[in-house]
Amino acid sequence: MISVAEAQALCLGLVRPIGTEDVPLEQAAGRTLRQDVRTWRPQPPFPSAAMDGYAVRDAEVRIGATFTVIGESAAGHGFAGDVGPGQAVRIFTGAPVPPGADHVVIQEDVTRAGDLITIQPHLGDGPNIRPLGVDFGPDFSLAAPRVLSPYDCGLLAAMNCPSVTVSRRPRVGILATGDELVMPGGTPNADQILSSNVFALKSMVDAAGGEGVILPIAPDTRDGLRTAMASLAEFDIAITVGGASVGDYDLVGQISSELGLERAFYKITMRPGKPLIAGAFSNGQPYLGLPGNPVSAIVCGVLFLLPMLRKMLGQTEVLPQTQTAVLAVDTGPNGPRTHYMRARVEHGHVTPAQDQDSSLLSVLASSNCLMIRPIRDPARKAGDIIEILRL
Repeated sequence: MISVAEAQALCLGLVRPIGTEDVPLEQAAGRTLRQDVRTWRPQPPFPSAAMDGYAVRDAEVRIGATFTVIGESAAGHGFAGDVGPGQAVRIFTGAPVPPGADHVVIQEDVTRAGDLITIQPHLGDGPNIRPLGVDFGPDFSLAAPRVLSPYDCGLLAAMNCPSVTVSRRPRVGILATGDELVMPGGTPNADQILSSNVFALKSMVDAAGGEGVILPIAPDTRDGLRTAMASLAEFDIAITVGGASVGDYDLVGQISSELGLERAFYKITMRPGKPLIAGAFSNGQPYLGLPGNPVSAIVCGVLFLLPMLRKMLGQTEVLPQTQTAVLAVDTGPNGPRTHYMRARVEHGHVTPAQDQDSSLLSVLASSNCLMIRPIRDPARKAGDIIEILRL
C-alpha cells in the first residue's frame, strides 16, 4: 500500500491538459480560461463623474462661489465644449467630465436659480471624479489559467471581450458494477440496493467543470463487465465503481488488465477508500477503479478524481486545500491508515460524526468537512488543533 500523497502524485501523472474551445462570454462562467485576455481600451475611457452634480474648475470651488450653467453631460451623451472660468456643466454619474473641469460639486451642495448655481456652506470634499483608466488601463490583461467567476465575466465584458478560449469539458464515464445494484426509480428485490455513489460522482465532476456520464450498471459476469468497460473507451477519464476488492465476484481488476490497463497502483493507506485501482489504458486514457462503498467512492473522488480533472482542465491549484480547526471533543487514537473522518465544523470547532461506517451516506450528507487523522495519530483532547478538508 502507498500513502495518499504518493497516490495523488501517481494519479496526476496519468493526465495531461485537455484541448480548448472558444465559447461566448455568456457561457463562460465556471469554465477554465486557457488563453490570456488583453484589452486595448482603458476603463473608464474618460474621466467620469462619481456623483450627480456640476462640473467646474477646482481652483474656483469655495463657499459662496457662483457659476453659470452652460450645458449638460449625461451618460452616453457628453458635453461637446470646454468649461471656462465661472462656468459649470450639469453632470450625472458616469458621464464624461468635460475638458477644463476637474471638480464635480455634488448637487446637494449648491442652490440653483435659472442658469446660476451657488455653492452652499455645507460644501463637501471633492473632486468626485473617477480618473481615466482608474479601473484598468489599456494594457490590462486577465491571465490564464483561472476558473472564471461571474465577476470575471463582468470584467471581461468591460474589457470588450465577447468570447474566451477555455478548456473543453472533459467527459468522465462513470460505470457502477454489481448485480446487487438497481438504478433509482427501479424496483429492487430483497437482495438489492439502489445505486447512489455514481450520482454523487457525476455531480462532483459537473461542478468541477467536467461532464459526468452515468452508464448502465454492469453485471457481475465476465462478458457483461468486459462489454461495459469497453464502452468507457470514448471518455477522457474512465471510472468504475465497485468490484475493485478481492472477492470472488470482484472482476474489475482482472477485466481492466485484459483490456490493456497499465496499473499505477492498487490500495492506499487510507480509510475509507483503501481498495482503489489507478492506471492508464494503452491509448493513454486515465482510469480509476473506485471502491463500491458509497462514502469510500466519494472520498476517493475528492482526493484523486477531482485533482485529475482539474489538471486536465489546465488548472494549477489542483489538490484539495486543507485548513485547521479546533477539536471540539476528545477522540481516541488512530490506526495504521490515514483516516478521513466525516465531521462538522462550526465557528472554527470541528466535531467528528460518531459513526464512521463507509456505507452511511446520511452521515456524509450531514457533514461539511473531513477531519484528517494521520497514521498512528495519538488520542486527541478537545482544544487540540487538527487538520480538516472542507466539503
